[in-house]
Amino acid sequence: MIHSLIKNSFILLVVFLVSLTFALIYAFYEIKLDADKLIDYNPPTSSLILDSKGRMITYLVAKNEEDNRSEHRIYAKYDEIPGDMVEALVAIEDTQFFEHKGINPSAIMRAMLTNFKSGTKKEGGSTLTQQLIKNELLTSEKSYTRKIREMILAMKIENALSKEEILERYLNKIYFGKNYYGVKTAAMGYFNKNLDELTLKECAMLAGMPKAPSQLDPTKHYDKTLDRANTVLNRMKEIKWITQEEYLEAVKETPKVYADSITHNNSPYVSDEVVKRLQKEFPNIKSGGYTIYTTIDLTQQHIAEEALRYAYDNALRSTGENRRTTTLNGAIIAIDNATGDIKALVGGVDYEKSQFNRATMMVRQPGSAFKPFIYQTALDIGYNPATQLTDVARTFQYYENGKLVTWKPKNYEGDYLGFVNMREALVHSRNLATINLVTEIGLQRVLDKLALLKVAHVPQDMSISLGNLGLSPMDMAHMYTIFASGGDMKEPRLISKVVARKGNVIWESPSNLVVNFTTPQQAYLMTSMLQDVISRGTGTKGVVAGIELAGKTGTTNEGVDAWFCGYSPTTELIVWMGRDNNKPISRKATGGSISGPAFSYFFKHLYQKYPNMQRRFVRPQGVWGDGSLIYTNTSPLPIQPILPEPTEQNITDDNDSVTEDGVVLEEPTEQNGNEETPAQEDTQASVNEETPAQDEGSGGM
Repeated sequence: MIHSLIKNSFILLVVFLVSLTFALIYAFYEIKLDADKLIDYNPPTSSLILDSKGRMITYLVAKNEEDNRSEHRIYAKYDEIPGDMVEALVAIEDTQFFEHKGINPSAIMRAMLTNFKSGTKKEGGSTLTQQLIKNELLTSEKSYTRKIREMILAMKIENALSKEEILERYLNKIYFGKNYYGVKTAAMGYFNKNLDELTLKECAMLAGMPKAPSQLDPTKHYDKTLDRANTVLNRMKEIKWITQEEYLEAVKETPKVYADSITHNNSPYVSDEVVKRLQKEFPNIKSGGYTIYTTIDLTQQHIAEEALRYAYDNALRSTGENRRTTTLNGAIIAIDNATGDIKALVGGVDYEKSQFNRATMMVRQPGSAFKPFIYQTALDIGYNPATQLTDVARTFQYYENGKLVTWKPKNYEGDYLGFVNMREALVHSRNLATINLVTEIGLQRVLDKLALLKVAHVPQDMSISLGNLGLSPMDMAHMYTIFASGGDMKEPRLISKVVARKGNVIWESPSNLVVNFTTPQQAYLMTSMLQDVISRGTGTKGVVAGIELAGKTGTTNEGVDAWFCGYSPTTELIVWMGRDNNKPISRKATGGSISGPAFSYFFKHLYQKYPNMQRRFVRPQGVWGDGSLIYTNTSPLPIQPILPEPTEQNITDDNDSVTEDGVVLEEPTEQNGNEETPAQEDTQASVNEETPAQDEGSGGM
């Protein structure tokens, strides 16, 4: 009996010891895993987006996974933290920090005695190391079990990290109110200062805040924050870390504090596009502490935003609408001609009302703003700006679902000039001359050239003549680099590089993808023609005194889309305006009248800010002639024949348009004297273009 009892007791003892061993091993590894989080400290840190000159666009702030609250942290290395800040914190929170090994027995005994007398757990006797562990690894529960675990972890952390490393982690972890985490964030947020610019009083204010960050928010409770700071200063004086004179001077100081959030976004459409482009490669883009350098110039960005609002207000006055109820909106993109770098990107009039980025995400028909690519194709096969085109009515017939459909395109003005040279046809955006040009050089030849643009869903029929395809403002900006840069199509670049928190470059933008579309000489012929569009054609609303500008307007059927696409010798600008519901702006709306004011506003103010920018286009070698009669080896001046009086031609296109299956197009109707072309299934009916209004002082629409 006794033998059996001893045997059973022995078995129970073995089981207990084995269980205890496993429990201790588990606890050891649990504590080790917890400690590793602080040893290899990598807290969520806000990423910073900068413009090309190093100016802040915004911070990208991560959300706390537990409560979905923004956690704005700008990480500071220990060497960045001023000595006054360290001494103020240690003086008020843990005077013996540099002497103890993670726990302070005398402080613990004092806290236990206080708690015993009060019958509550008022004090914890925690060191800064223990506070860091509680904030980062444990709950705020006041229990002796948590306290023991906290002390074990504190000793382990003290053995693994230096005092400076512990303070660095503490001062980056601690919460200072207003979603400011870390002392560097708080210094910038409350005082608009870098850490090395803080005064002793400001350091004391920050050191006193972690005790009750909401109650000691200086933007709400300034006097209470000052009282707490003076308590910190008094403690520093008591332990002789500051002199009486330093104390008195600091006590008298009343620092200026700022209530504005430092997470204000200077260009939200830009930051959204940056995140969109980097999210896949950097899933932690908002919490990785990256510094993202963009090509944006905030000066140009703000001018572009003002330009869009200016044109927007003009348009609302003309339509009799107000900002609250209108569906009118717009987008602007500015690009550096030499590099292809995006200098401004505005995706809408008011980001607060709509975060949809019309500059990059919206697809609309470009209308006659697409015509320069047709004309450039003709120039590159030997046509000259002085080459005569036929501006006469034509009738096209094709089969749609087995039914014969007739298309009779017409000019915006409803008239025919008979013969008109290429320059005048483009300057006044003559639709029939453009259609006849495509017929003359061959639709397939045009399509082959346009294939270099890498545009999706190009219609394989004559409607391409009038811009019957869907493009975003960014697509147009990409394509217009051909003319602005002198023949090469350059991929617009928004982000130049990404730098990790440690300062190493981890991503750099690849070189701009360049497609050689034409030569500098041939591109200059187009620039010459587009200059006339602005100086005396449909784009006179874009004129800016003292600056040579080239561009093309575009207006889709019934005034749904209003484009103004062009460039100066240094900068390309794409302006789009229209309604978010895809309805007409107004009966009289044109690219020139609606978007032209934004174009001229931008360039006027751009050259005021940068007066040394190049103002005149440079003619490349290999272009000869004077005035409008210029030529190249590829495009010689034409020998003008005696031309017969043209008559209306009734032509059936037997090549690409007339097929049994037909082209999926809608039969156009006549409205308000506007020309219409067949619309593709997924795009709006074809485009119209404007001519100068002779009764307006500007000479154009």
